[in-house]
Amino acid sequence: SENPSVTLFREYLRIDTVHPKPDYDVAVRFLEHVGTDLGLACQKVEVCQGRVVLILTWQGTNPRLRSILLNSHTDVVPVFEEHWTYPPFEAVKDSQGNIYARGAQDMKCVSIQYLEAIRRLKTEGKSFARTIHLTFVPDEEVGGHKGMEMFVQRPEFKALNVGFAMDEGLASPSDTFSVFYGERSPWWIKVKCMGSPGHGSRFISNTAAEKMHKVINSFLAFRESEKQRLKSDSSLTLGDVTSLNMTMVEGGVSFNVVPSEMAASFDIRIPPTVDLKAFEEQVATWCRGAGDGVTYEFHQKCMDQHITSTEESDPWWKAFSGVCRDMKLQLKLEIFPAATDSRYIRAVRHPAIGFSPMNRTPVLLHDHNEFLNEQIFLRGIEIYARLLTALASVPPLPAEG
Repeated sequence: SENPSVTLFREYLRIDTVHPKPDYDVAVRFLEHVGTDLGLACQKVEVCQGRVVLILTWQGTNPRLRSILLNSHTDVVPVFEEHWTYPPFEAVKDSQGNIYARGAQDMKCVSIQYLEAIRRLKTEGKSFARTIHLTFVPDEEVGGHKGMEMFVQRPEFKALNVGFAMDEGLASPSDTFSVFYGERSPWWIKVKCMGSPGHGSRFISNTAAEKMHKVINSFLAFRESEKQRLKSDSSLTLGDVTSLNMTMVEGGVSFNVVPSEMAASFDIRIPPTVDLKAFEEQVATWCRGAGDGVTYEFHQKCMDQHITSTEESDPWWKAFSGVCRDMKLQLKLEIFPAATDSRYIRAVRHPAIGFSPMNRTPVLLHDHNEFLNEQIFLRGIEIYARLLTALASVPPLPAEG
């Protein structure tokens, strides 16, 4: 009696694509089989060894028009099974219809919703002017460096002729649906402090630890100010402020030795409203203020701040928002607080929206007991079917002749 779309979703959830050793081959074969069953053209692109992007294509009646890209990633983050009520790769459905599995929200649900929306439209005999491409990419959960970041530079991506892209968003515990039109820029900074070494019994001057103390104080004081700014202004969301966390500390060789070097690493996420050059100068000022021998290096430094238009004059957004109004979906427009593959799509100048149709659902991505209710999942298929109908029917734009 289970809806076949739900059954397919649960089958996909049972494929173990968890890091550090995701079984990408099985996932690609599964998705390729579903796409072939739907009559979609299939292409596989190995962007580097062992990392394949699967492309499924529903050809439009006017292939010269720019296409609609539906992106999702196949990998999921690790689990701590002792904290789960049900085994995280069995896709158990409880009596309320909640489906428990790693990837239920992030983001195997969206992959299957794309496919099932297309199944519904093809069953209804629909066809559209614009081509619809589905891309299933690896390694998003570890930064996308061997996935979408490489794929957007490939000729196979350019041949997709993308006009508008959709990718993952977040669940929303309220009645509203979160829509993400941009992302914060992730910066990973390692600060190194050099100082005078010596015996742990002495008051040595100019130590690495004293400098590190000043660095940490400066960074965490800024963190506290942004935290209070978010707390005091109800109009702000997490994506509107800069988050900063110290994530690693290194240094020392023994209890009785004052080290000559210490280091601290920081994860910083910067909204697109912030001047990145000015922010880096602030970082440099903090480091200079800690004393001589204090340097910093970037392990990640995203400088792209492109956002996607949400003006009603924009034809893509007009199509997207029009469907949501017709379906009485309340939207909350936000900057995504973390990072998704959308940033790579926007960086090559394609508009992209992050949207996972999961309202009335607790945000459990990367958390224990991740689940999605089957009725919310099925409603998402209906929403995507309506969105695809509108987006793939956007009339030719001026640049398309």
